[in-house]
Amino acid sequence: MGQTFAEKILAQKAGLAEVVPGQIVEVTPDAALSHDNTAPISGIFRKIGVERVARPDVHVVVLDHACPAPTTKHAQNHKVIREFVADQGIESFFDVGRGVCHQVLAEEGFALPGRLVLGSDSHTPTAGAFGAFAAGIGRSEMAAIMATARIWLRVPESLKIVVHGRLPEGVTSKDLALHAIGDQGADGGLYQSVEWHGEGVEALDMEARMVIPNLMAEMGAKNGYIPPDEVTLNWLEGRARAPFEPVYPDPDAAYARVIEYDAGAIEPVVAKPHTVDNVAPLREVAGTHIDEAFLGTCTNGRLSDLAMAAAVLEGRRVAPGVRLIVIPASSEVYLAALDAGYLRTFVEAGAVIESPGCGPCMGNHLGVPAEGEVAVSTANRNFRGRMGTKESEVYLASPLVVAASAIAGELIHPQDL
Repeated sequence: MGQTFAEKILAQKAGLAEVVPGQIVEVTPDAALSHDNTAPISGIFRKIGVERVARPDVHVVVLDHACPAPTTKHAQNHKVIREFVADQGIESFFDVGRGVCHQVLAEEGFALPGRLVLGSDSHTPTAGAFGAFAAGIGRSEMAAIMATARIWLRVPESLKIVVHGRLPEGVTSKDLALHAIGDQGADGGLYQSVEWHGEGVEALDMEARMVIPNLMAEMGAKNGYIPPDEVTLNWLEGRARAPFEPVYPDPDAAYARVIEYDAGAIEPVVAKPHTVDNVAPLREVAGTHIDEAFLGTCTNGRLSDLAMAAAVLEGRRVAPGVRLIVIPASSEVYLAALDAGYLRTFVEAGAVIESPGCGPCMGNHLGVPAEGEVAVSTANRNFRGRMGTKESEVYLASPLVVAASAIAGELIHPQDL
């Protein structure tokens, strides 16, 4: 019997011939990602009683969750991190303004095929778009990696999703991923390795692919995976920091389940308040009044996302009383959008552009809604209070829908403007 991607790669990393679901393996990550939470992690690390980080070279630290610091408390947190990475010799440190950690990890060449990436953030599976085994872990686990460079992982069962055909015009990978989450539920991939296959996935560019494993965290998955191909390799050219060897599942691998979708049947959808699996066709909620539209985050703050939004906003104005917040996912995206003229389009349309980072996705700053307000966002979570205000509502949608809704002042697809 063949092996799934998760079984094959974890066996390799553990130095074993093969592993089975449920087995515990001991591994060293190729990259260990942390962000603003590096401060409390460093505190746990020191309580362990170890003086020096075992493998400073595997750690990647990116400040992004509250950047620039909105309060003294956040600024103090950043100061602790800067002092810690300097003291411990962690060279892969990216300070305020570089961007969202998952985007930076990819741009800086750490998210590579066949690599093991662990991060103290639930959306670390984003790197699975490049063929890495990428999973979120807790702060204590990251502190243990700092101390020992090792961690125990349970080999997950695997779920295979096959997407046939191609997505229709005006339908994005965000719609595809939300459709799957709505169909399977918030626990539909609980602690599973979710593999995405089929021509519907292969037809997507690299940035569109990154959306899918990013959102698998909202289906309870341990990791998401898309097989590397020429699209992957072309994107990584000139970025990869180390040699890599792609890992592919065997044709006869055994899966817990196999799910098939017809890409041509997918339509624009939204995730309604207050859970990500509360998914409905956009047509069913079209006309819902909004107060704020947010374009950005590790899900949809990339250049292609800004490009499709700019195309909708070109020559138009944001509706009176509506705020459109635009936050590029990284400084690289910011500069590319500047060169392409997208930022001018946003400003002329009445949008507010903020510095690269997470912004209001975590409810820290740069666009927190007021009580009773409704926001539509390209982010990955819409839990009550997620954007900082419990008495508000958040809809999740594609960049196309967010841009069009900002113009109309209500949920709408650009085709209906």
